[in-house]
Amino acid sequence: MKYSETQKAAARSRYFDGETVEVIADALAIERRTLYNWIRTGGWRPAAGRENVDGLIECRISQLLRQEEKSLPQLLELERLLEHVERRKLNAARLADKRRSAAAAESDAEPAAAAPPETAPRKKRGRKPGKNDFTAIDEIDLMDKFRDGLFAYQLQLWEKRRERTRNILKSRQIGLTWYFAREAFTDALLTGRNKIFISASRAQSEIFKDYIRELALEWFEIDLKGSDKIVIHTPHGVATLYFLSTNSATGQGRHGDVYIDEYFWIPNFSKVKKLVGASSAQAQWSRTFFSTPSATTHEAYPFWTGDEYNERNRKTNKKLAEFPGRKELRDGFRLCPDGQWRTIITLDDAERMGCTLFNRADLELEYSPEEFRQLFGCEFIDDAGSVFSFSQLCACLGDKNLFPPGLDKQPVWIGYDPSRNRDGACIVVVAPPGTYRGTFHVIEKITLHDVSWPAQADFMKGLTKKYHVQRITMDATGPGSGVSEYVQLFFPRADGIVYTPEQKNQLVLKAQQVIGDGRIKWDASWSDIAAGFLQVKRAVGAKSDKILYYANRSEKTGHADAAWAIMQAISNEGLILPDQERKSRWSIGA
Repeated sequence: MKYSETQKAAARSRYFDGETVEVIADALAIERRTLYNWIRTGGWRPAAGRENVDGLIECRISQLLRQEEKSLPQLLELERLLEHVERRKLNAARLADKRRSAAAAESDAEPAAAAPPETAPRKKRGRKPGKNDFTAIDEIDLMDKFRDGLFAYQLQLWEKRRERTRNILKSRQIGLTWYFAREAFTDALLTGRNKIFISASRAQSEIFKDYIRELALEWFEIDLKGSDKIVIHTPHGVATLYFLSTNSATGQGRHGDVYIDEYFWIPNFSKVKKLVGASSAQAQWSRTFFSTPSATTHEAYPFWTGDEYNERNRKTNKKLAEFPGRKELRDGFRLCPDGQWRTIITLDDAERMGCTLFNRADLELEYSPEEFRQLFGCEFIDDAGSVFSFSQLCACLGDKNLFPPGLDKQPVWIGYDPSRNRDGACIVVVAPPGTYRGTFHVIEKITLHDVSWPAQADFMKGLTKKYHVQRITMDATGPGSGVSEYVQLFFPRADGIVYTPEQKNQLVLKAQQVIGDGRIKWDASWSDIAAGFLQVKRAVGAKSDKILYYANRSEKTGHADAAWAIMQAISNEGLILPDQERKSRWSIGA
């Protein structure tokens, strides 16, 4: 929709006067995403050109108080402004007290040092000064730091942070994990509210922690201390940041605003919901679910679509509710009948709202159309045509922190899938089972983009020094032949295989056997592995009745790289045929 320059000028004036995007959009009948785009491209900032920010706030409060009939957004805005003024006063009082205390301590320093030991004043016990201490921060400066570099869709997420439940279906790599770490840290400093991060694995929850530590260093030069939880001292009391994986036994005793990352790749979603419920049962706490899509058969799919809510209605003979469609959800948050605020942010939506992180042409070369739609278009995979079922793959998702100890000291097998023209090469390190029908563990996964053949070989050479590598199996078809030759120079036993359709079938059949029996585990944070296996399809040969397996790959389009690399590594075990069934133990030779 096109808007006149008059509308744009009016919106700009009202934004500079301190009105929120929601109020301006409703008043001028302008789409919010258009407003966010104007704000970003035009560099609009509230109070632009005014040095006295507090004066502007006071002016806006007076303006709202004079207005006899106020809308709900205006009432909420007034409440926030009054709270802000009160916080500013409290901060000023605290700073004044700290300065007086520091001055008194400085004036008493010499006499106290000269006093005899028996009369020296005792030091007060308490927390170490400066440890996770943010009590003296300037909140206006904090908000400037927070907003700097955010895209319009991230600002929309901030506006909805106080809603009870947000549910976001997102494109890959548009910065939401980074954003929510930023949002949670900022809000904790502004309010003293606890934050709880729940991820599929420990490694994934560490990403939140790393982002928050980086922010504390960048913004305030404070090195945060803490492991499973970080306790921070804010102007509004003590806030605790908890970092949990879905293997946490319980949420009892922890309470706060909850963030659940990549929930469509978490096995046993009902357990996650119980953990969330235990941590955020009180109405004051918010819950944020966000994820890239997986398969329509995932346990969380009815939770996203609203079918779960309607199923409860069906059981109680209530009228079924109508939920917003995909087109509506791509136009910003929508309040749904089950009380959740849902939205979809595809790569197209992110770019329309200012995201400049991607080169679309590169992505379209690196991924097949089907995978591109799933990763960047927020489309779910229908695993009905896949060789592997999503329920079986979910059983393979694990937590590296809970793998048996010492796997990196035992013999390992390496699988390598080469890059095509622009897609990524993938190297996996797999610890094979030490017993008959034992479990494989993927202990490392490396993806390489735009790396030369010798450099790819050097990565594998480094792995031979890091691990006790027993076998290396490589796809030497096409571009893989060059890497294979380099690797065989330092590891002559490496198998560079030019795969025939029959050999490719053997790879898939072996993987079906291992995955079907639940004999392999990889860290749940590596969602591209399961997604890759889901892309493997079967077909009948055009000139014969042979079954063939494929993943829409060609010389120009790479696909399912991690899945094929794993299949090559575990193929070293060979198919277990019925007449090989036995209960005796077996071990791997050096």
